[in-house]
Amino acid sequence: MANPRTALNLRSGLSIPKPKSTSNILAIGTDLLRNILFLLFLLRWARKSVLQIRGRGPFGTLLDAYTSLRRLSYAIFLRLPGVRSQVKTQVAETIQKLELKLVPQGPGISRFLTLPKEPWTDQQVRGELEKLGDMKHTRWEDGRVSGAVYHGEDTLIKVQVEAFQRFMVANPIHPDVFPGVRKMEAEIVAMVLTLFNAPPGAAGVTTSGGTESILMACLSARQKAYTERGVTEPEIIIPATAHAAFHKAASYFNIKLHQVACPSPNYTVSIKAVSRLINSNTILLVGSAPNFPHGLIDDIAALSRLALRRHLPLHVDCCLGSFLMPFLSRAGFPTQPFDFTLKGVTSISCDTHKYGFAPKGNSTLLYRTAALRTYQYFISPDWSGGVYGSIGIAGSRPGALIASCWASLMSVGEKGYIESCHSIVGAAKKIETAIREDPALKDDLKVIGKPLVSVVAFDSPTLNIYDIADSMSAKGWHLNALQNPP
Repeated sequence: MANPRTALNLRSGLSIPKPKSTSNILAIGTDLLRNILFLLFLLRWARKSVLQIRGRGPFGTLLDAYTSLRRLSYAIFLRLPGVRSQVKTQVAETIQKLELKLVPQGPGISRFLTLPKEPWTDQQVRGELEKLGDMKHTRWEDGRVSGAVYHGEDTLIKVQVEAFQRFMVANPIHPDVFPGVRKMEAEIVAMVLTLFNAPPGAAGVTTSGGTESILMACLSARQKAYTERGVTEPEIIIPATAHAAFHKAASYFNIKLHQVACPSPNYTVSIKAVSRLINSNTILLVGSAPNFPHGLIDDIAALSRLALRRHLPLHVDCCLGSFLMPFLSRAGFPTQPFDFTLKGVTSISCDTHKYGFAPKGNSTLLYRTAALRTYQYFISPDWSGGVYGSIGIAGSRPGALIASCWASLMSVGEKGYIESCHSIVGAAKKIETAIREDPALKDDLKVIGKPLVSVVAFDSPTLNIYDIADSMSAKGWHLNALQNPP
């Protein structure tokens, strides 16, 4: 028989672990999960910091941090109680002044803010339209406006009006109802693709203007990167002189935007700086041909080589260059590569409503392949009203504008566009030559870069350039004042 004292000693000598409570296990799991999340957070921001430093460099990173801190401090300052009320008052006064300036008022000007109780007669409508057209304005008819107005003289306008009237109710979203509009739209795209030396299989769309063309190019690049590479934090690299529509696209589509400096003396985008900024989140590179502020063409050939090497899309913004860039050489002017002959160029935006002389509201977006175009499509297969699809932002679109654009291209023709290129670019060359060589101008005005197309930007080392702009405005001229270089 076992000794009870021995059994007791054995039990007291053994250390039998007690099972841990559920709460302890949950606490350990929670701590582990918290540590993992914190580690992922650190890794995420460490990666962002490395990419930032690699892309901008130490000095550029510090400068970006300083700029962000300054903006934050200024925003906090403006929210202080005493300051906020003064800011609101000044903003309200500024808005009121702008409204007074932008909305015509005064003797002889009637404002119609509600529908008339009784229908107006045709004579009344025409009379009021005539008054509106005759309002005091900067005389673009006399050639005193820089940009803003692009038209092919009265003869072409008459043709455009006839085309507009003929297809007034047309809507290309219904191609079976308006097949003629669909045919004209396809032909517009085909003609512009040919101008830009598109390869077989290229495709395109018409849009409402350069901004929509740029928006759709950015959206297509974003969707392509998400579908093919799983990119969820997309980034675009643009020259600092690129059109503001790229900023709008970044805001609309939640894309991070990197602006690259365009240093003197060329004032074109720095290819090395672009290359440094490329990372796994980059979805699109951008170049201008030419840019709006200075009328200068970025080194599209170098951007093309970089895009090919890094397997990235490259968009060329040729909205301003439109029907001038493709005809420069045939009009006898120097040019540089910018179109689909460069293998890295995957999309181009071209405004037919600028130097194509079509009515406002016309542009094109061209793609190297039809597959690239599909990324901008929207399709809703389960809508209660049926399957809905559109090629871009708009659903219904004015077929009358498409008809007017088609009529413009057919009326002017290749010969007409070569002649207009010769005339327009020739005038720009005369202005540039005068600024560079005229004894009365050359010491006080300096041309920015080497413009090849229709825009000539100039600065002054001795005068306040904004005073010059104001003085020109007082004399009835409308010039575009720029911010940079200051």
